[in-house]
Amino acid sequence: MTRLALLATGGTIATRATADGRAVSATAADLLATAGTDLDVTPVDAAGRLSFAATLDELAALARTVRETCASYDGVVLTHGTDTLEETAALLALTHDGATPVTITGAQRPFDDPAPDGPTNLAAALRWAAHGRPGVTVTFAGHVFPAIGVRKVDAEALTAFAAPGRGALAAADVDRVREHAVAPPTELADPPPTLPRVDVVAQYVGADDHAITAAADAGARGVVIAAFGAGNATPPVVGKARELLERGIPVAVASRTGSGPVAGLYAGGGAELARAGALFAGDLSPWQARLLLAVALAAHPDDPIGAAQEWMVRVGVA
Repeated sequence: MTRLALLATGGTIATRATADGRAVSATAADLLATAGTDLDVTPVDAAGRLSFAATLDELAALARTVRETCASYDGVVLTHGTDTLEETAALLALTHDGATPVTITGAQRPFDDPAPDGPTNLAAALRWAAHGRPGVTVTFAGHVFPAIGVRKVDAEALTAFAAPGRGALAAADVDRVREHAVAPPTELADPPPTLPRVDVVAQYVGADDHAITAAADAGARGVVIAAFGAGNATPPVVGKARELLERGIPVAVASRTGSGPVAGLYAGGGAELARAGALFAGDLSPWQARLLLAVALAAHPDDPIGAAQEWMVRVGVA
């Protein structure tokens, strides 16, 4: 029988109400007991936090834990908070060995809700992991999404995740799996011991270069611009980005819109960023682009731009 590991890291799926607000209290064994699965699953408490509080060092440590767990099991399911699930999914995909199925799930409703969505999400994730398709995915609300390209698209709805422009790979529930498409394994680097600082700079009408300058002054080794539309930024931000690139600090460009790829099209905006050597991150969210750039910086400090460009091609965003 397929042997699975359930790594519980906290998140809404494991929270109960307290006087101070929702807090993580349900263990991996508690979560597994609600899933109603007949699969061979070993519950492991890997962490117990709300995902918005996670640090980069904790994320890097989690990637190493997942890699180590994969060596002993036929599949791994990770329960995780939805706030930063797409970022963890990206890091795991970039550092996974590619051979073992790893899928991430969570919930929009807490463990003690009268009608929780966690049990069905977890049951579907376990079934998908047992299905044996290699690589890292996200299983949520009956759908399986590619780790690269997935986004949280709704703050409250049970159908919180989607992969705009890509679609679901499969449908899954407690009993069965129906595949639609297959995502290629995406291992690009070993899990790093630590991740360097990469900041995201948002674009909005009239944005000056204060935020991007502050990021560089604070020691960011890379910057992602959450750009207008198809990849544009205000003239002051474009000018500062050119300066950072000339200093050897990588700058990536992703769209703030939530769907669709970026490209260097407009004079004074995206076209100028492209001429300056900025990385255009396809349809990745700014948050996934940040993790890709951070892993490239950690794995290839001498040529992070070249590594990131190659990886974007391999994961299908360039």
